[in-house]
This record gives sequence, C-alpha cells and structure tokens, in this order.
Amino acid sequence: QVQLVESGGGLVQPGGSLRLSCVVSSNIFSLYHMGWYRQAPGKQRELVATITSQNSANYADSVKGRFTISRDNAKNTVYLQMNSLKPEDTAVYSCNARGSLFTPSAGDYWGQGTQVTVSS
Repeated sequence: QVQLVESGGGLVQPGGSLRLSCVVSSNIFSLYHMGWYRQAPGKQRELVATITSQNSANYADSVKGRFTISRDNAKNTVYLQMNSLKPEDTAVYSCNARGSLFTPSAGDYWGQGTQVTVSS
C-alpha cells in the first residue's frame, strides 16, 4: 500500500511562485513513476508533470518553462516548483504514484490534494 500526502498549496498572486511537496510512504519509492495532476472546478483532472523512476521529466505544454518536477528518493518526496503562476493554474493539485515494471503490481495511488489559488 502506498500513501501520499501533499503540502505547500496556498494563495499567490499572478507571477508568483509556490513549491508543492508530496511525501510518499513506500519502501520502494524510487521504483515508482510520480506525477502531479490538477483539477479545476468543472474540469477534468489533467496531467501537469511526471517524473519516472529514472528521473526523466515530462510536462504539459501549459506549464513548460514555468514548472519543474523533481524527486528526492532519500526523502521519499516529489516536488513541484511552480513559477510565473497564472490564474489558470488555479486548481487542486494531487500527487500520483504509478507502478512501474519493477513494482509488485500495476495501479496508481493518489493523495488528497492541495489547493493552489492564483489571484490578484
């Protein structure tokens, strides 16, 4: 069983920055692919960024150049550094752990989410 806890959300003005953290309770955290997703009111959950067990990162076009995903395997933590925030970034951000070929089983795990509000 994998549990995730996000933190770091809040209210920020356009152009500001925020750093989200996700602590993962897993003895094999380094084997999981990790990701950040977000869901705005009335919209589907969308992918923001992913980072593989091999530290390969990918981003949604809407956040490229502004957001950076990273992981610290020693701390069982994945981060999302968000810069140059825009009002359209407002959403609940959720952390996701997805099994790789090297995890015991397929499946994905989610945290409860943290609210990010970008407004002047």
